[in-house]
Amino acid sequence: MKPSPDKQEMVMRSPDRVMRLARLGAFHQSRLSFMRILLRRLRREKWSFSQPVWEIDEKGVGTAVLCAHGPERTYSLVAFSHDLPDHQRSDRVIATAWDATFTLFDGTPDNDDIARLKGNVPLQEAGRVTATELSLSRANRSARLWSYVVDCLSKGHQPDPDTIGEVGYLMRTTAVYGSGKFGAADRESIAARPEFSAPFQVEMLNVYLIRTFVALLVEHMARSKGGAVATILDPAIRRMIGIGNSTGLGMAPFLVNHQSLLHAWINAREAALARVRTLEHSNKHSAETFTTLVARALENAESWQTTHPLYTGRLADLRDDLRRLKDHISTGALSEPHPWDKIVTWSETNLSTEGQEQLVSLVLEPHGDLIDDLADTMACEESEDFRIDGQVTLEGMIATIERHYDWALDIDHTEDPAHARFWYVSEAKLEPRLGERHEEPGGEREQPLAVSRDVALLYEALKTEPPSGLLATFLLMQPQHRHAARRVQTLQKLPYSEIRDNLIDADMTPIDMLRCKLSFFGATKFDPRSDRWVRICMYQHAPFPDELDRVGDDWIYPAALKT
Repeated sequence: MKPSPDKQEMVMRSPDRVMRLARLGAFHQSRLSFMRILLRRLRREKWSFSQPVWEIDEKGVGTAVLCAHGPERTYSLVAFSHDLPDHQRSDRVIATAWDATFTLFDGTPDNDDIARLKGNVPLQEAGRVTATELSLSRANRSARLWSYVVDCLSKGHQPDPDTIGEVGYLMRTTAVYGSGKFGAADRESIAARPEFSAPFQVEMLNVYLIRTFVALLVEHMARSKGGAVATILDPAIRRMIGIGNSTGLGMAPFLVNHQSLLHAWINAREAALARVRTLEHSNKHSAETFTTLVARALENAESWQTTHPLYTGRLADLRDDLRRLKDHISTGALSEPHPWDKIVTWSETNLSTEGQEQLVSLVLEPHGDLIDDLADTMACEESEDFRIDGQVTLEGMIATIERHYDWALDIDHTEDPAHARFWYVSEAKLEPRLGERHEEPGGEREQPLAVSRDVALLYEALKTEPPSGLLATFLLMQPQHRHAARRVQTLQKLPYSEIRDNLIDADMTPIDMLRCKLSFFGATKFDPRSDRWVRICMYQHAPFPDELDRVGDDWIYPAALKT
């Protein structure tokens, strides 16, 4: 049911409120997260799955191929499983060996394809793939769970659900590369395919198939160990097993370097929230669904564990917030006129930022028919916003900066804490890193990610020139300001395209950028290991391929497993 525009204007939250790191770093997965977009498509289009190759020995070493068959095309996960000694297992990007390595193949590979991939995929960055391959990835076993689950199944009984829930995965990926890396297909070559129209669908399909492979592998190793006594995972327990991921600073600059895409993602989420807030009433289905999901979200928050001081307080706040929300709706809040608008407004003074953003995701859940179409707006052609309009006057640029970057002009960038860090690219792995400017060398290799400082420098330089001058002339004489000028003009068109904080400040927490991006992937249970890298879980509780037509889209908020 679409809201009537004449009854209540659709008002989206201000970018000044939304685009702060503290709020972006409190985002949760939602109906518009990329995993969920993918699984809805797989279910709707009735994709089928097959396993044409399984050449894995009793030690779990060998090759497997898992195929996903869509309406028009087939995609195949080609998996190479290895017997990795414990001392070689590392989540760090400098690792050179992994428990399993993968590629997503465009089509069904033949023997020659598999032989070629076998010589390259296990090498990861040191190897090369071709445009027939859409991604390159690797994963390591969980030291806490893998042997335990193999041992349980080999003896004919199920692993303890609570033990599974404490970790949530049997393997975690340490990299999932796509979009042309190491020879893989460029995004442009597949962007027109309907199944890949939403962002990161290649990577999400890749991880979904890895999860299926992992479940098959652990059962295979249990059979090899236990023979006829061995059993397979109970479907309910199997769904508790997701895919872990270790993500570091390499992901953080993405949101800064892809302004148009960041706007598309945030704009879709905020438009979805605004649509729901315009509804005059909640119907019986939406009220009951929301009430149930609040209780299930609390169960999920109770099972989300972390010991890092960055998140222990926030997690406690989230649990308290969900209890407070549960009490609030029990008073009849959903029976009032414009209930969704009122409950969001109520949250702004009664819940923490973490709880407010969890509520945003929960409010969207019962309204798929109203908002799911926004998934089609989350990809964009970034080159359309790249061109600088050189005919703008310097006076006009100054006015634009004062209007949209007042937050940057309020920062005194000459103070040491305000420029305490610098972003650079490591020489060894070509990965983004964050240096301490006053303690480490390398500041001369700084990447252009200090947006607030650079826009402030542009602003000061513009004020020294005649206001009637043209931007083109100014940039011809001072080209060092081109990137800042481009950002200013992009933000003028796309209000959610800029993080409104100083990204080189001493107190900036990079993990907030990671959390924001990962929430759009659909990640859950963020577990920081520092302010610069985090472990997450993907697809935990999601249906496996044989269950897509039986498990609903609300899998992301699991009900407690009754044993």
